[in-house]
Amino acid sequence: MKSVDPSTLRQWIAEGSATLVDVREPAEHRTSWIAGARLMPLASVDAVKLPATGRIVIHCQKGGRGAAACEKLLQQNPALEIYNLAGGLEGWNAAGLPVEHGTGRVLPLDRQVQLTIGILLLAGAALSLLVDPSFVWLSAFLGAGLTMAGLTGFCGLARVMARMPWNR
Repeated sequence: MKSVDPSTLRQWIAEGSATLVDVREPAEHRTSWIAGARLMPLASVDAVKLPATGRIVIHCQKGGRGAAACEKLLQQNPALEIYNLAGGLEGWNAAGLPVEHGTGRVLPLDRQVQLTIGILLLAGAALSLLVDPSFVWLSAFLGAGLTMAGLTGFCGLARVMARMPWNR
């Protein structure tokens, strides 16, 4: 998988030589986006929906979902000229490049997942100390889920959170 830095992508967009695809969730996209980016959430990424020729640049918030989308698209069509935007939207913004802003406000999906896991870990620890030691298994389950997400790149909780009403 290839990546592209924000400055090069800006040049490609100005030349009209790249298709930019945002793989974040609709609610995230409504809060901020790169002008001209086409929204195609990670769960619905499909090579058939993209041009068969030319550069395709994928972006998300930080780069992780973008990398997953690039891998998925390359499995579907290895001939695609596909790039992941280094640093995602945050990298684009840090480079001082223009970002459009909407009126919606929602936490990025990765932060929603972190917040949910953090709250559940604290609750599991508190319940195991104050109610019943068996609640330690809640924390163990969450730890196992984090470990699997780190090893495989698949986070089931992120998929569930993406389907929540506030992320649509």
